[in-house]
Amino acid sequence: LAALQALAEEGTLPDTHEVTCLVIEGEESEVREASLAENFQRLAMNPADEAQAFASIIEAGATTEDVARRFGLTVRFVEGRLRLASLAPCVFEALAEGTITLDMAKAYGAISDVERQAHVYAELQDAWYQITPDTIRRMVLDATVRGSDPRAVLVGRDAYLTAGGRIERELFDDDASESWIDVALLEDLAHKAMEEAAETIALEYGLAWVRPTLGNYVSHDLVEGLSRLPCEPAPMTEQEAKELGELEADYDRVAAVLEDEDSDGDEVAKAEKELVVIDRAMRALNDRPPVLADELKPEAGAFLVLSRNGEPTLVPQFYTETEVIADEGVVEAIEQSGAAKPKGSSLSQRLLDELAMQRRDILAIHLANDPALALDFMVFTLADTDGHDWRAKKASTLVGSVASGPVTGFEAKDAPASAALAEFAGSLDESWR
Repeated sequence: LAALQALAEEGTLPDTHEVTCLVIEGEESEVREASLAENFQRLAMNPADEAQAFASIIEAGATTEDVARRFGLTVRFVEGRLRLASLAPCVFEALAEGTITLDMAKAYGAISDVERQAHVYAELQDAWYQITPDTIRRMVLDATVRGSDPRAVLVGRDAYLTAGGRIERELFDDDASESWIDVALLEDLAHKAMEEAAETIALEYGLAWVRPTLGNYVSHDLVEGLSRLPCEPAPMTEQEAKELGELEADYDRVAAVLEDEDSDGDEVAKAEKELVVIDRAMRALNDRPPVLADELKPEAGAFLVLSRNGEPTLVPQFYTETEVIADEGVVEAIEQSGAAKPKGSSLSQRLLDELAMQRRDILAIHLANDPALALDFMVFTLADTDGHDWRAKKASTLVGSVASGPVTGFEAKDAPASAALAEFAGSLDESWR
């Protein structure tokens, strides 16, 4: 009617122009549905108009199935349009005016928090970069957590919902991709679960403390002020040693097949598969948990991290809050009062580190003057690196890069080895640099 009146005002149509009308009698929802159906078939309606129309029909008592059947649409299409109707007013108006695309509007609808939608919309108004639906979706979901998040896996869906947590799901979401809205609640539940696990593990291992963290690694700030306690991998049993010997023999046998130039393709392929299995078994035997001396356990502690699959995992490294000194391989923990457990005379850690660096310089100058020894040492370090257990102490601090040590800025100019090493370095031809 408004369009006809506008045409009459322009003079395009006379005021007495006759228009054929179909009068429909019935409930308001039926009349609105018929009008919408006519426009839907004739015009490419704006998604915002469709959303409002579908919502009004639903409010009048129809179901999504009724609307889908009436307009020849899928239920999922109708549900998608109804979700648009619940967008924040500013976002919905932008969709109606064509300021944002339908995909952008759907991205805003990834969560039902209209305040969050409005906040992100306002934040993007002054954006100088290209705005995409993915950008919008990431921003609105930034205040949520996916169901696959380690914290969510740890707490569990039922426990989170029981505690009053809210979950949002898009049409194609599953338990892993759904959005958990109450992050603060989830964090609190996860912290409590980790603390309970830490107490249990501390009792199980006989440790003084186990500190939990929701991270998947132990950050530097967590270990600041703590002393690391050295520990060796658990010794092998006779059975394990026997199995390792058999695996090493099998490894040599299979490796010989690969080294034989006369081996055909099938034999090589079979040998490669066998090597993978043998190597995995050897690593399993060599990957033994560290053992901490019983006398150190009452003062030792460790950290409990949250693995990527949501399981509390004890990091195989132990610390103490007291100072640690060593005497001929014996580790001692010093109490806060400064009194050490009586185990004879001991050297300070600083002096031990400086002596270790001088010992390294002695080895370095010998390697620099003996090519054969240097070659042997290089082969040794390569082999040691290939089969090195990351929890065990390295055999040498000499590597291909610049050698480093535990003492920063240490210079023993009066030490013969250090002086000889400096003189040797100065005599090298660096014209190639």
